[in-house]
This record gives sequence, structure tokens and C-alpha cells, in this order.
Amino acid sequence: MKIIRQLLAFSVIVIFLFLPFLVFAKIGVGLGTGKIELKEPIKAGGIYDLPPLGIFNTGTESTNYEAGVAYHADYPQMHPPKEWFSFYPAQIFLEPGRSQSVSVKLTIPVKATPGDYFAFLEAYPIVKKESGITGVGVAAASKLYFSVAPSNLWQAIIFRTATLFNRSRPWSYIVPAMILLALIIKFLRKFFSFKISIGKK
Repeated sequence: MKIIRQLLAFSVIVIFLFLPFLVFAKIGVGLGTGKIELKEPIKAGGIYDLPPLGIFNTGTESTNYEAGVAYHADYPQMHPPKEWFSFYPAQIFLEPGRSQSVSVKLTIPVKATPGDYFAFLEAYPIVKKESGITGVGVAAASKLYFSVAPSNLWQAIIFRTATLFNRSRPWSYIVPAMILLALIIKFLRKFFSFKISIGKK
């Protein structure tokens, strides 16, 4: 009987010691930016680096986070498809009170409809449930506003080509220069022959 009382007393002590952690442990998320608005209209076919999202772990647990795109029906602007956005890194791990920036790239298709667009750029913790299924917890969001300028298909294709050329520097210069050099060497070998003779006197 005495042993049972001791076990019960020990169990009560353990519960009271760990109860504050169980009650107050929480998962939270915050964003360093509340609104992103591109003042100038952007072009179809363009690839744009948006301001990075500063994601904060406002909770008391270490958590994995992801960024994504969400919409709200109350806004009259068009919704840019999720495929237009890419985030790097795709997932981050944050200790409580820590933060990290996530890069956001916006790729506008060459056939994008001109007009005003709106979306939420969200950050959310990835929560593992007891069943083992991964789910999304609470989210923090930043408003994104931008406009796509009118253009025809050829203008968009030319702009996309120029954008890719600029973003891939210096390789966009090195590779064509190497190809041109190889063609010049081939031309010289075809139309000119050089004979070098080394002899002993």
C-alpha cells in the first residue's frame, strides 16, 4: 500500500513538472513583410525576383515551415496561378525565436492576360499529426499586388529571351563566345593549311 502511495505521489510530481510545457508549448509563425506592391506594370514573359519573405518562428517549438500562395474571393483583382511562383528554399527549419529569408521568384507566362493581380504570399508551419499525416498549421500572409502590361506574343517571347539571357550571365556570354571561336577555328582549318616543319641542321 505504501509503494502504491509513493508511485501516485511521484506521478503527480512528474505531471506538475511537465504540465507547463504541455500547456504553453505552441506553434507560431510570423512574416517580416505585410505588403508587397509592384508600382510599375510588369511584362508578359518576364522573370522577376520579388522581395524575400522573412519567416519568423513565433512559437515555442522547433518547426518546419513552407511558403506558398493563397487567394481571397473578396478582392476584385485576378488571381495569379500558383505555378507562376517559386520559393527557395522550399522548406526551412526554425528554432523558436529564429528567422530566415525565403526567396520568391515570379515567372509571368508569355500568354499572360494583362490586368491587375492580387494574391497572398503565405508562410505556414508543417505540423506532423499523431496519425503520421503531415498537415498545415496556422499561417501568416503578406499581400501582393502587381499589374501585367498589355503586349503581343512576339514582344513577350523577345522579352523572355532577353530576361533569360540576362539572368544566366556570365554564361550567356561565355557559351556563344566559345561557339563562335570554334566556328572561326573550323573556318581557318578548312580554307588555310599551316605546315610547320622542324628539322635538324
